[in-house]
Order: sequence, then structure tokens, then C-alpha cells
Amino acid sequence: MKFVDEATITIQSGNGGSGCVSFRREKYIPRGGPDGGDGGKGGNVVLRVSPGKRTLYDFRHKKQFRAQNGHQGQGRQKTGRDGKDLVIELPPGTLIRDADTDQVIADLVEGDQAFVAAKGGRGGQGNTRFKSATHRAPRFSQPGEPGQSLTLKLELKLIADVGIIGLPNAGKSTLISAISSANPKIGAYPFTTLTPNLGVVQAGSNKPFIVADIPGLIAGAHEGTGLGIRFLRHIERTGFLVHLIDASRIDLHSPLEDYRLVNAELSQYGRGLIEKPQVVVLNKMDLSGTTEAAQAFESALTGQSVLRISAATGAGVDRLIPHISRLISKRVSKRVSKRVSKRVQQKVLHGATIAGESDDGQQDDLL
Repeated sequence: MKFVDEATITIQSGNGGSGCVSFRREKYIPRGGPDGGDGGKGGNVVLRVSPGKRTLYDFRHKKQFRAQNGHQGQGRQKTGRDGKDLVIELPPGTLIRDADTDQVIADLVEGDQAFVAAKGGRGGQGNTRFKSATHRAPRFSQPGEPGQSLTLKLELKLIADVGIIGLPNAGKSTLISAISSANPKIGAYPFTTLTPNLGVVQAGSNKPFIVADIPGLIAGAHEGTGLGIRFLRHIERTGFLVHLIDASRIDLHSPLEDYRLVNAELSQYGRGLIEKPQVVVLNKMDLSGTTEAAQAFESALTGQSVLRISAATGAGVDRLIPHISRLISKRVSKRVSKRVSKRVQQKVLHGATIAGESDDGQQDDLL
């Protein structure tokens, strides 16, 4: 299946059913009066996360979606049947925008998350609703309300804990295949990876984590060179990045050239990617001449630790996985601590507000 991470669709909720104009007609009951029922409600268009989906491929050809209309009311005060809701299933991590205003409508991340994108129209009232002491036989009813129509832009951003970045042919696909069960295409030429890959890494006694491998970046990618930077959206949700560098390509006279090039493209892309913590990893350390190059790189890059591995032979990978797992655990702990601290502050502020009020509910003059 082709990887599709963008789609534009048009959705239409159901129209409400019309109210009914009807009068009671039974033997021995003259002038039975109005008994027209209300129309049914139109169906909603619901967007729901489906954990089993991975791409937006289903929307490559089908772009029009319409919910069922409500049914018309009937005599004997029978309400018309409501239209069925239309449920559209999306992969986790789908960002939904209004195509006309580019405003974000929803960000579907959780596995059971659902969102009503277009509400169905209300059913019209039957003539029974309009009878009164002065108007005993109304011969009119309400039409149903029309449904909502929207054009939505769907943008998929993969959900992963760690993103692997680097130049083409740095060994990103080899690394993700070495640390997870992912089976990406691997070749000894640039741009082997044309679409993002996800892999689940088992971290021993710690919880498993998800790694995303994206196509390589080159100079001028933000201007569309190579595969561009459109795939960088798939690492926006990650906690930190693994910056993979081909040690065999390091220039001894300018050892940080490749490192700075990739970071420059991240900076041009924006959206906070350059601020994400990075784990710098030198790959292909099994090749000749890489030891001297690694030393030159580590000497030039001050203030940050560097790991050496060979994804092809597996050397050093056993140290990389626990290192990443510890970073993820620390990040989760910090997030939990911030949430707890925020809740405590809210409770303290709420308590201070109550303490500053007098018995009659008026706030005391503390001045």
C-alpha cells in the first residue's frame, strides 16, 4: 500500500427531515385536529481514530462523504427516523484543518478519540406543534434544517517517541531494522527511504518505545531539493531526535559539516524541531578510517556526548537502546511532575480564593 500522508475531503452532514402536515381522521371523531409529527434529525459526520490504520490511502480516490438525511414526519404524531451517522476512520496522529481558513479543527491522537466534524440538521416541526386556542387547524409545518458542508484537509503526523534524522545513506533504515522488527528497504545508495518507517523497540525490562525513520535531508531541502522537508512533520510529535551521522563521510578539516547541514534544515523547517534534544550517534564505525574521524568530530563538538555504533554489525547498538530508554523515562517523569505541580498550584489558588472570602460570600478587603 502506498504511503499517503495528505488528503483533502468534502463532508456533508444529513439534512433534517421535514415536519408533517396531517389531521386526525377517525370514525365518530369529527375535527380530530392536527397530528403531524416532527421530522427526524440528520446524521452527523464523525471522525474517529482507528489504531489499525497507518496512512490516508483510503482518501486517495474517494473524497466525497455524506451522512444520511433525516426522514420526514408522519401522521398520528409519528416522528421521522433520524439519519444514520457517518463514521470516517482515520489513523492515529491525523491533524484536521478547515481547507478554506487553514484553521486547526481537531488533532486526533488517542486510540479511542472521536470528533463530530459536521452536525446533522434538526428535523422540522409538524403542524401539531403549532396548534393553539386561536389557531386550531394549522396547515403548515417546518422544513428540516440543512446539514453542514465542510472541506477538510487531513494531515498525518506519525506518533513516535524518537525520530531518526540524518543525511541520505547515513544508515537510518539499517539502524531501525537493527533495533526493531521493522523491515524497511535498505540499499547502498541515497534516498533508499522514500516514505517514513515506524518500528517498535523492545527495551528489556523497560517499556517498549516507537522509533520513526524519515527520508534523508540534503542541503536546500527546505527549498524542495531532494525529497524536500515535508516528511519532517512525522517527527514533530517525538520527544527527542537521534541524529545519525555517517562516520566514513566526516571531513577531518571540517568534521561538523554534515551535522550542521542537517540542523540548518531543521531550523529552516521551524515548528520547534531544532529545539528538541538530540542524541548524536556516529554510525558505520566498522569501516576503516572512522576512528580518527570520530575523534575529530568529538573534539569539535563540545558540550555533548557522542555514541559510536555500527548498525550493520550491531556493535554499540546494545548501549544505544538503554540510553534512549532512560531518556524517554526521564521525559515522562518530568511531564508527570509538571502535571502534578500544576494541579497542586490550582488547588492552592482555589483554597486561597475561598480563604479570602467572608462568611457572606463577599471577598474581604485585605488592603
